[in-house]
Parts: sequence; structure tokens; C-alpha cells
Amino acid sequence: MVEDLGIIPLFSWYHQSFDKEKDVTSIRIPSLEMACKDFHACKWPSELSGKDITLAQYFDVMNEKNRDAIEEIKSSSCNIITFSHFVPRQELCPEKRMLFYPNLPKIIGSDILEDRLRSIHGTRGSAQACHVFGHTHFCWDAVLDGIRYVQVPLAYPRERKRRMNGGEDWLPFCSLISYLLAIGPITIPKIKENLKIQFSHHGLPNFILDR
Repeated sequence: MVEDLGIIPLFSWYHQSFDKEKDVTSIRIPSLEMACKDFHACKWPSELSGKDITLAQYFDVMNEKNRDAIEEIKSSSCNIITFSHFVPRQELCPEKRMLFYPNLPKIIGSDILEDRLRSIHGTRGSAQACHVFGHTHFCWDAVLDGIRYVQVPLAYPRERKRRMNGGEDWLPFCSLISYLLAIGPITIPKIKENLKIQFSHHGLPNFILDR
């Protein structure tokens, strides 16, 4: 916790049924096993699999170990940020027709994760509710059913070089800090000062940090 801000990490894993969009069949698409290293780099007990929901359920149950800490944060924090590596909603990924690998949604997210974060933020969310996620390397900022979902990926160096406005040596802290400053009077002078240095280095205005 930072003053009245609570930050809650969530365990999760993907399941293929997360993908609700119709498959692309007009082109030949490599199998998930060929496209995703997880199937070769990760070894699971025989009863667990990323192809069904068992692995996603297993990781979600791990969050129960932190139930007391989560409840304490919920009762004492005015603002809460949950975060996960994987994606909680398919709307947070481009449509398949826009993807280089159309089957990507099958290996990125979990409906169980969405249920878990809703149990923290509330089914309707709130003006202060925020979930930070990753995995896909797509920049994202959207409010869905009362919760703000944000991904500001550092990504691989080669990906940063391709970004429209540069960013090869740019760290994506500004969006998160802007959110922290917007939700309330949170004092984080050292972070703000470091960001001002970054802003100045890249020729960007500091006004958002001077509140």
C-alpha cells in the first residue's frame, strides 16, 4: 500500500476457451504449439493443461492464499490497482483480422481472471478501479464496465524501435503515474522528479506532474 492506494498482484494463466471470436479459416495458420514456446518450455502435471480450463483454475486458486491481505487492502484503500501478466478480457486484444497471428487470443487470457478482479473492484467497478495487464505487448487504455484496463508495455527493444514516435530508450511509466496523480492527492515526489527528468530529456511538457 502507498498511503490510500492499494496494489494487488493476481496469479493467472490462459485457457483456449477464452477466445470467443470466430476462427480465421481463409489462410493457413501455424498451430499453437508451433507459435507459442509455452508448450515446450513449461511442464505441468498430467492433470493440468492450458488447452482446457484446469491450468487457469489452478493459478486462480493460488490467489486464495492472499485473501486476508486482499480484504485488508479493500477495507483500507480508497483506490485499488490490480495487475496480472495475462489478459482478463478479449476486448483488450485487437480483432483476429488485425493480428499477425490470428489464433493469439487462445493463448493470452482468462475469464477466471476477470471474475477474480471483479471480486475485488466490484461487478460494476468504480471511478477509481484500475487493472494493469500485459503479455500481448499492445498498448491499451480502455474503460469497460466501470474498470479502467491499462497496458503500457516496455516490449522488446526491436518493438520499441518500430513505434511511431520513437521510444527505443523510453520507459512506459508516464501513463501509470498520470493515473496515480489523477485519482487523488498521492505524494510521490521521488517518482515525480524522476519522471520530470525523463520528460525533459524527451522534450515533453511537465505540466501533468506539477499538480
